[in-house]
Amino acid sequence: MKKLALMALLATVMVAPVAFAADGNEKSVTGNLEDAYCYGTMGAKGAGHKACAIKCVSKGIPVTLIESGTEKSYILLPNKDASPLPDSIIQRMEDQVTVTGKEYIKNGVDYLVVESVK
Repeated sequence: MKKLALMALLATVMVAPVAFAADGNEKSVTGNLEDAYCYGTMGAKGAGHKACAIKCVSKGIPVTLIESGTEKSYILLPNKDASPLPDSIIQRMEDQVTVTGKEYIKNGVDYLVVESVK
């Protein structure tokens, strides 16, 4: 029974990325780049937090794009699995940017796969 459950779990995990990748729509979002830890736990943001944000995301903390005028947030993902976010994101932490990429919404979480940054 455990073997069957494990096989079912593995099959689900292997199919999930295909389902995730199948429904992305192109979208451009303008907003501020924040590191998810400091922004989410302490509300830290702004020019005075830039160096800390760059350090955090360089160590692997997720990047959140807070959309201007809506406070809607997107978790940014690299355009290739097992890759870091582009340097054009990391060096522009705490700046207002426009990110274009494919949008995915799963379980109430908004993701944006980064294709370009302006």
